[in-house]
Order: sequence, then C-alpha cells, then structure tokens
Amino acid sequence: MELNLSYSLPVTIFKEGDAFVAYSPALDLSTAGLSEQDAKRMFEEATQLFFEELAEMGTTESVLTDLGWEKEAGVFQPPMVVQQSMMQVRV
Repeated sequence: MELNLSYSLPVTIFKEGDAFVAYSPALDLSTAGLSEQDAKRMFEEATQLFFEELAEMGTTESVLTDLGWEKEAGVFQPPMVVQQSMMQVRV
C-alpha cells in the first residue's frame, strides 16, 4: 500500500564497524547498509514500511503522538530539531 505522504525528517548517518547506520529520532527508527547511500536507501524503505504498518494497524495517531509528533491543521508534523551538536561529557 503506497501512502501519499511527504515529511522532512532529521536523519543522522554514522559508521559502526563496517556498516553505515541511518537513525531518525523522529521515528526512533534505524537501518544499516554497506555504504552511506545504501543506509539512506534502506532508511527510506524502512520508513515507508513503518507508515504502511501504522496505517494497516490503525495506530498512526497514537504512535506518532507518543513519538512527539503534533497535528497541525489535520496533518502530523515531526518534532523540530532545535540543535544537534557534539558534547564533551565526563563519566
């Protein structure tokens, strides 16, 4: 089932061993690939499947709300990234 939705999501790509990992806190979803492009492609596919499953299960509103999405004029909007940075922490 193809949904006709379009969102701009924050996605971080990082290297973990030999793999590239794509992660979005807006969906708490990650995928991996052998290259940066592969990770992005896999993330796009996983996002499509994620939204299809939500629609099929009838849980879109509750899941997106739990992830911090807000409905504006009847359309869900992902949480806005205010800042992303590297922080030095002492443990």
